[in-house]
Amino acid sequence: MADVEPAAPPMMAPQEGVLGEESTALAVANTELAARGERKVKKIIRKKRRPARPQVDPSTFKSEPPPQTGTIFNIWYNKWSGGDREDKYLSKTAAAGRCNVVKDTGYTKADKVPGSYFCLFFARGICPKGQECEYLHRLPGIHDMFNPNVDVFGRDKHSDYRDDMGGVGSFMRQNRTIYVGRIHVSDDIEEVVARHFAEWGQVERIRVLNTRGVAFITYSNESNAQFAKEAMAHQSLDHTEVLNVRWATADPNPMAQAREARKIEEQAAEAVRRALPDEFVAEIEGRDPDARKRKKVEGGFGLEGYQAPDDVYYARGVNAVNPIGRQGLELEEEQRLMIEDAQVEHMHAEESGIFSRSTLAALQGAQGSFASKPKEKVPSGPLVAYDSDSD
Repeated sequence: MADVEPAAPPMMAPQEGVLGEESTALAVANTELAARGERKVKKIIRKKRRPARPQVDPSTFKSEPPPQTGTIFNIWYNKWSGGDREDKYLSKTAAAGRCNVVKDTGYTKADKVPGSYFCLFFARGICPKGQECEYLHRLPGIHDMFNPNVDVFGRDKHSDYRDDMGGVGSFMRQNRTIYVGRIHVSDDIEEVVARHFAEWGQVERIRVLNTRGVAFITYSNESNAQFAKEAMAHQSLDHTEVLNVRWATADPNPMAQAREARKIEEQAAEAVRRALPDEFVAEIEGRDPDARKRKKVEGGFGLEGYQAPDDVYYARGVNAVNPIGRQGLELEEEQRLMIEDAQVEHMHAEESGIFSRSTLAALQGAQGSFASKPKEKVPSGPLVAYDSDSD
């Protein structure tokens, strides 16, 4: 028999493997395309604000009247006569509680009322009402603006500070600096003061007198300074001291006064910036490239090489040099001229009187016919017109 050669292996097996790999790759590619084609929907989960918790047990809370430091209370100056300082025993008594901003902050009934004030008892850490409180239970922010005559707690300010620089304060100047005394002197006193007082808002500057245990803390916002003064009164830092917190007097340093004036101007500019439209603010500040080009073209008013300054280009009014500043004011100018003409006519009418010249001439001509006859002279004497029988 002839030798039979073994049959060759089938040629389709490797092709089937290749086709299988290709089909798998196509399936993966189709899956990726389908995943790319699907819209990615991001679900925004808004955290629900938690309600404010009562800081003390309402059943054990007792409201006490303010301490009497004199014999007669003067309602005009809001202080006791015979002494305006806190009692020496009361000033060395530790506070009844302390506010924990992280745990105690929450919404109250005041969050639904615009312009609500902050809770004084919340700042002191002894508010028993929680979410039922009618005042805000949070820290003041830069957008919390109140009347200069009141503080963030709604208390009326006065024209002058108290003798001991305590109390609500004065509305005559903006005070963002508080004085802190009786600090326990230690090697890390600056770090301790900064850590405790930074809890109540953004601190701009801290000055610590190490040997005397005194510190001056300046906040960026006056509202935070008012809150910190009440929150840290009679509190302690890392030791058992009882702090003496007061308003700081005006710094006589000219550089400090200039810095304070510049800070007030910046706050005023920020308030104006929030009140104006964003497009107008961007144009004034030069952040809009199209506005810069337009100003370069229009600011010359047809004069080659001239560019009007900002106070001339952005002026608004009837007499503005820029025609854009006069737009929409023509009608107001016409109304003003009409009102002035009416006032002039009224003044002429008052000068001429309510009667015309012909009427006045007729009245003067008829004055003689209506004139009364002159009375006969009565003889005068020592006993005339006594009307007595003996005469």
